[in-house]
Amino acid sequence: MKNGDEARDLTMHISQFIDVYAPNHLTESKNTLRSYHSTLNKYLAFLEDQKGYTITTISKTCFEHELIEEWMRYMRREEGLEPDTCNIRLGGLRKFLEYLSSRDITYAYLFTEAEQIPLMKTSKKKVNGLTRWAVKAVLNEPDQGTQTGRRDLVFMMIAYAIAARISEILGIRLRDIHLDGKEPFITLFGKGNKIRTMYILPKLVAHLKKYIQEAHGDCPDLENYLFYTRNGTHKDPLSAKAIENRLKKYAVSAHEKCTEVPLDLHMHQFRHARASHWLEEGINIVEISYLLGHEQLETTMKYLDISVDDLRKAQATLDDEDTAKVSRKWKKNKKSLKSLLK
Repeated sequence: MKNGDEARDLTMHISQFIDVYAPNHLTESKNTLRSYHSTLNKYLAFLEDQKGYTITTISKTCFEHELIEEWMRYMRREEGLEPDTCNIRLGGLRKFLEYLSSRDITYAYLFTEAEQIPLMKTSKKKVNGLTRWAVKAVLNEPDQGTQTGRRDLVFMMIAYAIAARISEILGIRLRDIHLDGKEPFITLFGKGNKIRTMYILPKLVAHLKKYIQEAHGDCPDLENYLFYTRNGTHKDPLSAKAIENRLKKYAVSAHEKCTEVPLDLHMHQFRHARASHWLEEGINIVEISYLLGHEQLETTMKYLDISVDDLRKAQATLDDEDTAKVSRKWKKNKKSLKSLLK
């Protein structure tokens, strides 16, 4: 691909991600969408002001890990931003690169590289013993050659994808699963029988369809539990003890390949890790509170060890004051990267 063609391709994907993909497939939260917009604006400004790229010279090399890591250092040292803020912006850029890799395989390595960029150390440890790499390591353990292994993988994928409590997952009946619509979702019944809807992505949808077909057949009773005990009937839910025992087994074998996997791993850590990773990805704390099924924002703040000052700083990153101060001349300069998302 010629440089001019590549530049047009990348700028098109940037606009599509912000204007179409993110609001239709990632989130309806205005704050989170604003965070994605701000992150890409900041990164494009860095490429233009510090590295000399324009809207006609931008290329995939602009999104390789060396430049992203340099941007992280620039934000910390030159702009004086807090590590948490830098990590949130890295999370937003990763989301764009994940989208980009799904649209063109030639960009796939960019997302792989970005995932491996370490987060900046913060004063508080956001993930309680379960990093992204640890999650992947554990998910690789269930034997996909057995029905039990396939069941366990789906269970853990649900636990991490939607940050559900183990009791909520065990309580899912087939009637609560809706996979064939435009936006597949699972209905969860939380504490106090409070209901919340959790939308799920295509990869989990595919695994769920295969598991339901295998475990429940073509015409299942919708009152049956999704996960049921092997010693009873489909109307007897799997026990928490049974799944925790399986998880302990996977933790031991996964730890041998990835020492970040804690040997005392338990299912609740998937929920905590997903919530922490949402925060790193720029998801607004208010939306995370809803996704977790918390009644009070303060509960979520304690859960993720977030102080009022941390919340204020995170909100400040969404305001994008620097972008608002950009000179009007950029809006008329068709070669400006910073004008791309105006």
